[in-house]
Amino acid sequence: MFTYLTQLNGVLGQADSNSLDIGNQAEKAMGLAQTIINTVSGILIQYGFKIVGAIIILVIGRIVARFLSSWLRKSMVKGKVDTLLVGFTENMAFVGIMVFVALAALKTLNIPVLSFVSVLAAAGLAIGLALQGSLSNFAAGFLMILFKPIHVGDFVEVGGTKGVVQEIQIFNTILNSPDNIRVIVPNSQVTGGCIRNYSTNATRRVDLVIGVSYEDDLAKTREVIEGVLSKDDRILQDPAPTIAVSELADSSVNFVVRPWVKNTDYWSVYFQITEQIKNALDANNISIPFPQQDIHVKTPISMASK
Repeated sequence: MFTYLTQLNGVLGQADSNSLDIGNQAEKAMGLAQTIINTVSGILIQYGFKIVGAIIILVIGRIVARFLSSWLRKSMVKGKVDTLLVGFTENMAFVGIMVFVALAALKTLNIPVLSFVSVLAAAGLAIGLALQGSLSNFAAGFLMILFKPIHVGDFVEVGGTKGVVQEIQIFNTILNSPDNIRVIVPNSQVTGGCIRNYSTNATRRVDLVIGVSYEDDLAKTREVIEGVLSKDDRILQDPAPTIAVSELADSSVNFVVRPWVKNTDYWSVYFQITEQIKNALDANNISIPFPQQDIHVKTPISMASK
């Protein structure tokens, strides 16, 4: 077609330069114009229906993709699936269906789909290698949303950090530390290490170590500690608290005091019971010794005789 247009332009130029031969040149121009029209008509007839077919495939495919992704979202919401997972799955389903629709439309236009897919695969491989860390975080985030080892509001220890879970994203998990510092932990570190969730179980054990002097009565010490625990309604009776001698240390006899409480009462019981036990031991003249050492000085015989 470009050749025909070039010839037509040449013919018109010659017509302007030679007015005597204008009739013949005009006839040639009309012939070339008719040839161009016939060529364009042939192209439209050959590819017009294919283009219309490809457009129809794209339009219908988009409608079907919207319908299926919406149906999937409603099913997951009805099944009480996590909101973040619902949105992620809906978007991935829509994109996946549209990829197949686009390939079908390209095939309708006789475009070599296999070569196109090969190029996409090579590009995907290169991008995957460049974003290897991000993809691992993405996969970890998907597994976290699917299996739910932690939830928003849980107090957890992940990736060497303790804090309350504020948000679980596709690539990162956001925590607020006990001193109110925002900490962003990559999801691969969350799933790749030990996860300590302090909020999952309804009850929790308070572990205290109380040291008393070797000269004090152990039975009386146990009785005093039991009296402190029995007066606190927050301490559960089932399972019963544990009070036992755990160690004969260098400067003290150590008791382990392990009452069980509700998860929400852990820190208040921990601090208040520690103070109450100290006061009760003081009131009963039971000492809590500080570390001490006995030093023996050996004097040489020659020095002793002098």
